[in-house]
Amino acid sequence: MNATPEAAGELLVIGKIVSAHGIRGEVKVYSFTDPIDNLLGYRNWTLRRDGEVRQVQLVSGRAQNKILVARLKDLDDREEARALAGFEICVPLDSLPDLPDGEYYWHQLVGLKVIDTHGQLFGRIDHLLETGANDVIVVKPCSGSLDDRERLLPYIEQCVQSIDLASGEMRVDWDADF
Repeated sequence: MNATPEAAGELLVIGKIVSAHGIRGEVKVYSFTDPIDNLLGYRNWTLRRDGEVRQVQLVSGRAQNKILVARLKDLDDREEARALAGFEICVPLDSLPDLPDGEYYWHQLVGLKVIDTHGQLFGRIDHLLETGANDVIVVKPCSGSLDDRERLLPYIEQCVQSIDLASGEMRVDWDADF
């Protein structure tokens, strides 16, 4: 393991080490990717926790129920693995695969202004939530917002009319009183 950060662009958190697994230094990983095993496609990880940054290399991994079990290069001790609990797993943004037109990574949507069909500013996208039926956009008020309400909007075609990353806007068909 390398204690110095990789010279790369911006990083995206794609998972988190939650604990040690077994006695041979494997770690349990909670993945933020969909499907969860997409995380295993990234071999070089930047680990971050409380200002500490480390570089590690994934040797192998496997899905086990709703988590992943990963083996990292030069890590073969349970106590060393346990010490990695709480580290975020990050990869450079430029290592993400390109998406087809009209599809977006969640991190691209965060911060967009949300404007309804009447031109009213609801606020900015704070984050998204994954639910069973559909993803949900959490919109928090900002300077110039219609009001000071937080709104939860479904991330579905009937609601989201357009997304313009260049102008930083998402247009929605949603009742301001709902």
